[in-house]
Amino acid sequence: MLAEGMKAPDFSLPDQDGKIHSLSDYKGSRVILYFYPKDNTSGCTKQACGFGERFPQIREKGAVVLGVSKDSVASHKKFEEKYSLPFTLLSDVELSVIKAYDVWKEKKNYGKVSMGVVRTTYLIDEQGVIVKAMDKVKAADNPQEMLELL
Repeated sequence: MLAEGMKAPDFSLPDQDGKIHSLSDYKGSRVILYFYPKDNTSGCTKQACGFGERFPQIREKGAVVLGVSKDSVASHKKFEEKYSLPFTLLSDVELSVIKAYDVWKEKKNYGKVSMGVVRTTYLIDEQGVIVKAMDKVKAADNPQEMLELL
């Protein structure tokens, strides 16, 4: 996980509509950048819907939400449409941003070890500096925690 106080690495990734987004596009806004394992799984759906429900308050506080996983643009589009998600989902099939933000880790699931995305959320300030870094976040609680941090 990257440390608080560090400059957040810039990136260039496609969203659920194929439009390219860079972190530098959001200079002047606070960014909730959250990494999640997989579209349409129970924890990831709870987290995404939680951010969706709080999105108006997050926007009122001058922040944006960007969700990142290794799922495809098409998968993100289906996920967005199924749950009417009002924010941007970024597709990192190459794992370049996932690795730059140090969230690609060894995970144990039912005794089986594999590599995967560890659910992690960063709050990045208007100048692109990480002001809060949270790893092993609880999917259901994370959206409210981030709203309170704003």
